[in-house]
Amino acid sequence: MATGALLLLACALLAGGAVAQRVVTVESGPLIRTEGSHVTIWCNVTGYKEGVEQDFEWSMYLAAAQDREIRIVSTAQPNYAYAVYAPRVNSKEIFVERLSRDSAVLHISKVQAGDQGLFECYTPNTDGRYLGSYSARTNLTVIADSLTVTAPVQTLSKVEGDTLQLTCEVSRTTVQHTHLSVGWYLRSPEDATAPPQELVTLSRDFVLRSGGPYRQRMAAGDLRLDKTSATAYRLTIHKLQPMDQGLLYCQAAEWIQDADGSWFAMTRKQSDKTQLRIQPTDRDFSIQVSTERRSFTAGEPLELRCTIEAQNVPERFFSVSWVFSSSPVAVVGPSAVPVLGPDYITREAAGHLTVRKESPNVHLLKLQHLRPEDAGKYICRVTEREKTPTGDFIDRSKRSRNVQITVQPLKSNITVALSSNSSEVLEGDAILLTCSVQSTTGPLSVVWHWTDKQANGPPEEVASVDRDGTVWHSPAYRERSSFGEIRVEKMRVDTFSLSLYNALPGDEGQYRCVATEWFQTGTEPELTWEKIGEKSATKTVTVKTVESAFMVSASSRTPSVTFGDSFDLLCLVKPRHNPRVPTSVTWRFMPAGSEAEDEDQGEFKELVTFTHEGMLQWGEQLLGLGTRTTVDRSHSNTNFRLSVTRAGRREAGKYQCSAILWRKNYDNSWSKVANRTSNLLGISVLQPESKLRVQKTNQSQVYPEDSRVRINCTITTQTSQESQHAVLWYVRRATGSEADELLLRIERSGAFEYGAYADEERLRRRVQAERLSPRSYVLTLNRAESSDSGTYYCLVEEWLSDPDGAWYRLSRESSGFTQVLVRQPEVRLQVEELESNVTVEESDSIRLDCSIPSQSSRDSRFSVSWYVEHSEDEDSDEQPSEDDRQQECVFSIGHDAVFGNGNCSPREEAGPTSRLQFERKASDQYSLTIQGARASDAGRYYCHVEEWLLNPRNAWYRLATNNSGFTIVNVLQQVSTLRSVVCSNESLFYFVFFYPFPIFGILLISLLLVRYKGRSNSKSQEGKNGAPLLWIKEPHLSYSPTCLDPPALSLHPGSVD
Repeated sequence: MATGALLLLACALLAGGAVAQRVVTVESGPLIRTEGSHVTIWCNVTGYKEGVEQDFEWSMYLAAAQDREIRIVSTAQPNYAYAVYAPRVNSKEIFVERLSRDSAVLHISKVQAGDQGLFECYTPNTDGRYLGSYSARTNLTVIADSLTVTAPVQTLSKVEGDTLQLTCEVSRTTVQHTHLSVGWYLRSPEDATAPPQELVTLSRDFVLRSGGPYRQRMAAGDLRLDKTSATAYRLTIHKLQPMDQGLLYCQAAEWIQDADGSWFAMTRKQSDKTQLRIQPTDRDFSIQVSTERRSFTAGEPLELRCTIEAQNVPERFFSVSWVFSSSPVAVVGPSAVPVLGPDYITREAAGHLTVRKESPNVHLLKLQHLRPEDAGKYICRVTEREKTPTGDFIDRSKRSRNVQITVQPLKSNITVALSSNSSEVLEGDAILLTCSVQSTTGPLSVVWHWTDKQANGPPEEVASVDRDGTVWHSPAYRERSSFGEIRVEKMRVDTFSLSLYNALPGDEGQYRCVATEWFQTGTEPELTWEKIGEKSATKTVTVKTVESAFMVSASSRTPSVTFGDSFDLLCLVKPRHNPRVPTSVTWRFMPAGSEAEDEDQGEFKELVTFTHEGMLQWGEQLLGLGTRTTVDRSHSNTNFRLSVTRAGRREAGKYQCSAILWRKNYDNSWSKVANRTSNLLGISVLQPESKLRVQKTNQSQVYPEDSRVRINCTITTQTSQESQHAVLWYVRRATGSEADELLLRIERSGAFEYGAYADEERLRRRVQAERLSPRSYVLTLNRAESSDSGTYYCLVEEWLSDPDGAWYRLSRESSGFTQVLVRQPEVRLQVEELESNVTVEESDSIRLDCSIPSQSSRDSRFSVSWYVEHSEDEDSDEQPSEDDRQQECVFSIGHDAVFGNGNCSPREEAGPTSRLQFERKASDQYSLTIQGARASDAGRYYCHVEEWLLNPRNAWYRLATNNSGFTIVNVLQQVSTLRSVVCSNESLFYFVFFYPFPIFGILLISLLLVRYKGRSNSKSQEGKNGAPLLWIKEPHLSYSPTCLDPPALSLHPGSVD
């Protein structure tokens, strides 16, 4: 069956790769598994119709009966298994695990020896046709499980730091080539569900590895696994630790390599467990903090001792941390080097803090000159760091009980009052503050602070006065005070002053005077000053700024001007000029057309600036190229004027005036005080009103074809003598046309530009434009055609030069309409319409004439065609109707004198054997002769004449057509009589009708002469006897040379009178 599937697959591949083919694949065999182990066989299917879930059916074939199928399990049919496998399938010992819609795995939880055989995976067809393979097979071999793992059951008790050795026996008798892996594992006795901890393992590839926590111990040599014999594996653990306590066992696995090269663990087994107990050593410790008393007065010293109670303290590593109210004071490590907290570095540097290690188990913290803020809870925290055999460090910490220390501060009863010269000061005036302190007992120090009115930010120190009267200025005010603008004084023992000259707006805010009372403590030579009291007072000062009344406005009397006019812009600055706070004014400009949708987003460029130092600076934008712009200002520096003469397009836009207040600082530098921007002034520079007028007289003109057409365009008035004009000539072909077509454009410079219509109609060579004068233009069409008919007009553009020299179009004006009609020659074609009847005998000639008595032009040419109309029933005596007649072309000749090139195709082609003979006697006389008339030639003949003319483009066109009158031709058929026979033979005809008469005449004359002579003789004889004579006249002979009138011989009576 597998061979047939492979053949079917090969045929499908040869048929073409474009058709999807089903392919079923299973795990490659043979698969060698031990009895009782868990066996899995996967099966995949590809090449099926997408979107359809595939089913899998498993069967097997025994080696003894390879043609007998034993069904096992199916994903589609619940009762698919045969009786031998049904109990195991129902108990889920055998089941199919679906991995995806096209992949599944067969599971046999406990494979049996009878399961050995050939396993087949079959997938039912879901595609509607069969193409590809639908099953695949693999071989399963079941061998006996010969792996044994043994270790003695024992319970061991060890002390921390001892050495442990355990031995495990592993053997197998498998015939196949297999590998072993042996490992030792530790399971926690407290949590049986926790996964075991891997100690050390010898893999199937003979690689030794250990678990994560034991990796360093193995690297240090404290953990070993040795193979002492062919079956013995010994575990050695040096320096046991409490973490090694638990259940120890040995686990071995037998591996075999499958056909696909992968390794599979056929069976795994564990040895009996060894109970290991480890007695840890005593490493606990305790701590205690001691002090002489817990209540102190400010200035007294405090000593705290932290004692560590533990075994073998010198050989252990302890670090001690002193903590005060959750803030670190100092940390002393095992090296006895203290690390101070950030708040105690200064005190230790001044000798007011001591941290040291008095002995291996006693640590001292000493605070000299206690402060009230030193009151609180003190804690000693001890941490022991222990190094494990793996090289890791383990920290164990303990903390002492809280030691509450109270510090009674020294009493102080001072009061502080702060006053100023004014609560509101003008900018530039002085701020004078006085700080008075009352009820003092010791020396005072004062610190001046400033904050803003709302006191949002942190206070900023301005200056301070020490106990000994030394004045210190803060860095922010030091430079200003060096120029004498800030002054701090100790006027009396209890009175201090702060003066700020030339007040700035930034000086506005809250001023605080902080007075501190000091008390000297300690003994010689360690005298120290302690702060025993501190009070403060605040005062709010407002600085009225100059910029509060600062404003700028702009105005103009002429928001709209014409090209070439002038306009003035005025910038008004308030209040009046202050010499100490001068103003700089800048005119800014945004050209028209560059504004964005939002005016605030437009880009203004500076025109000119009056600086605060009295200088004039021109900006990057120059109006009128810098030659038509003037600026000036008033003596009071409140009015700033910008004047522009001969305004042009570049001067149109938005103008704005901005002013900046400047303050001269104490260091002679300038700083900006305020910036104001005026309202926008929109200046429109308009074009002058146009006076352009073009003559608008409408007229109609009629021209014959091939003549010259002239159309005038006259400008009656213009705006200026410097005006220049561009003229555009348009034509409107027909009423209701979509758009007028541009013929020609004459630029103001005189350059010509043809429109697309001139190229389309091929008018470029025939159209001509002229400028007769600056106000007169003419359009000429040479060799006019009928297609040139239409309405013509000119569109005049008036151009002027602006003050910047740029030309602009002022207006456009169109002229009146000239209706031009180009006519073709008048149709005068006439063909003779006289009707006639002609009767001819068969074989005679039929002559048809066509006369043209009138033509439209002397240059006309004609195309002539002869037609004949036959009646369907020629034997009928009735006159045939028009419907009963059939029209046929007999002959045609074109206007180019080519036979057959007329308006029809003749029935008989011209040639040497043709019966038709055409003759043109004159330009207006045509004839057609049909020789050898036949009975079928009878009918009504007429000629059709077309008149052709040559247009200006040298192309022939048909002007008119006309038909002549009918010529009715009857052809008489000949009858077979003696007369017809004679007439049909020329020799016979002459023999019968011509030759007898001369012969008969000669005979008659001879006879008469004989008789005459005889008579004469007889007369002479008879006359003599008195007998009368006979008078005979000459016979009259008349004959017709035609066969229609036979010759007649008549003798006129010549009777004897």
